[in-house]
Amino acid sequence: MALPLSQIPSEMFREVRSHKWLVLVLFAVVSFAVLTAGFFWPYKYESQVVIFVDDQNIIRPLMEGSAVTTEISERTSVAREMLWSRDVMSQVARDTEIFGPDADQTDGEALERRVEMLRANMNVRPRGDSYFSIGYSSESSMQAFRVAQRLGQLFISENSERKRKESRNAYGFIDKQVKNYESILADVEQKLKRFLSENVDGTESEANARMANLRRELELAEMERTELMARAASLDSDLQNVQPMFSQGRTADAYTRRIREKETMLDELRLRYHDTYPDIVVLKEQIAELRRQRDRAAQRGELDQATSGGEQLVNPLYQDISAEVAKTRADIRTQESRINSLQNLIAEQEMRMERIQENKAQYSELTRDMEVNEQIYNDLLKRREKARVSMHLDIEGQGLNFRMAETAQYPLGPEGPQFELFASAGLILGALFPFGLVAGMLQIDPRVRARKQLEDGIGLPVLAEIPHVRTPYEKRKDRFFTVSVSVCAVLVVAAYGGVAGAALMGVI
Repeated sequence: MALPLSQIPSEMFREVRSHKWLVLVLFAVVSFAVLTAGFFWPYKYESQVVIFVDDQNIIRPLMEGSAVTTEISERTSVAREMLWSRDVMSQVARDTEIFGPDADQTDGEALERRVEMLRANMNVRPRGDSYFSIGYSSESSMQAFRVAQRLGQLFISENSERKRKESRNAYGFIDKQVKNYESILADVEQKLKRFLSENVDGTESEANARMANLRRELELAEMERTELMARAASLDSDLQNVQPMFSQGRTADAYTRRIREKETMLDELRLRYHDTYPDIVVLKEQIAELRRQRDRAAQRGELDQATSGGEQLVNPLYQDISAEVAKTRADIRTQESRINSLQNLIAEQEMRMERIQENKAQYSELTRDMEVNEQIYNDLLKRREKARVSMHLDIEGQGLNFRMAETAQYPLGPEGPQFELFASAGLILGALFPFGLVAGMLQIDPRVRARKQLEDGIGLPVLAEIPHVRTPYEKRKDRFFTVSVSVCAVLVVAAYGGVAGAALMGVI
C-alpha cells in the first residue's frame, strides 16, 4: 500500500529524526564525494577560429547566369566533414609544432588514437549567416590554441584546393557527357531513318478509314444476304402452293381435294400422336363435316362431277417462280462469297493496324528518345560553357571564398564547470540526499504508516488510532542525540569549508 502524498513530508521528517546519525553520515559522505570529484574533474581549455564566408564579391553579380560560383549549403556540416577527413586529421596529428619533434614519425595504432582524440575534441558551430567557428578543446591550453589555429589554416587551404579540383572534375565530367550524347544522338537518328524506310504500312488515320469502309461494305453485304434469304424462303413457300402441271379440260372436285388434304394431315399427325390428340380429333370432325357437305351438295345437284382424261401441261407460274428461286439462291451465294472476301480483307486490315500500332509505339519511342536526348544535349552544352567559366573563376580565386575573420586566441581559463561549482553543490547535494533517500524508501516500504493506508487497504473505516507516547527518559535521550548530531554537523561543515577554501586559495 503506497503512502499518501500528504503524509510523506511528516513521515519523512519523522524518519530523519529517528536516524539522526545515519543522516549525518550520508550528508558527510555525499558532500565530500562531490568535493573530491571537483578535485579530479578534468578541466579543458578551448580555443577557436572564426571563419567568414565571402560570397558577395563583385564577380558574382557580373557572372550571374554565365557561370556557377561554387556554393556550400549547410556550411557547418560541410566544414565538419572536411575537417574530419583522414587527410586533414593526419596532417594535424603529425604536426611537430603541436605534438613534438617526433610527431611526423607517428604511424599505426598511435596515429589512430591521436586522430580519434582530435575528432572527439573538435567542434564546428554556426555564428550567424556568414560566420562559423572551428574550435578545439584540450587539457593543455597551448595544445588547444595550436590545434585550433592549425585546423583553421587547413580548412581554408583544403577548401580552396577542393574548389579548384571540383571545378575541373565538373568540367571534365560534363565534357565527357556531351561527347557521349553526341554519339547517342547520331545512333538514334540512324535508327529513325532505317525505321521509316522499312515500314510503309501507312498512317493510323488511313488504316482506320480503310477499316471503316470495309466494315460498312460488310454490313451492307450481310443485309443484302439476309434480304435474299428471306426472299428465297418466301419464293419456296409460294412454290409449294403452286402445281407444277395442270390438266386441260378437267374440272376439280373441291370437296374431294380438301378431304384428301385433311386426310394427308391426319396421317402425318398419327405418325407422331395418338388418336386422342386434340388436333387429330379436330381433323376427324372436319373430314366428317366435309363429307357430309359433299353428300348434301351431290343430292341437290350442286356438285359438278370431275371429268377424267385431258392433256397434261406445264404450269408457267411454277416455271417463273422456280427461275426466280434459282436466281435468288445464286445471288445469295454471290453475297456469301463477297462477305468471305470482305472478312478476309478485314482480317488483313486488322493485322496491318496491329503492325501500325507496333510501329507507332516504336516510332514514338524513337522520337521521344530523340527529343529527350536533344534537350539533354543542348542543356549539357550550356552547362559545359558555364563549367568552363566557373573553373577559371575558381582557379583565379573568385566566387565563394573563406577568410579567417578571427585567429585563434590563447585560452586564459578552462571551460565547463569550475571547482567553485563543485564546492557549492557539495553541501546542497549532501543536505538533500538523505531526504530524497527517505522519500524513496517510504514509497516502497510495505508497513502501514497512516490511517488512510489501512482504510484504503481493507475498505473499512478506522475508528481510533493510539498516538506514540515517549517517556521523560526517552525525551532526554533524544535531546542529547540531537545536540550531539548538531555539533558533529557543524564540525563537518567547518571541515568541508576549510578544505574547499584551501583549494580555492591554492594551498591544496
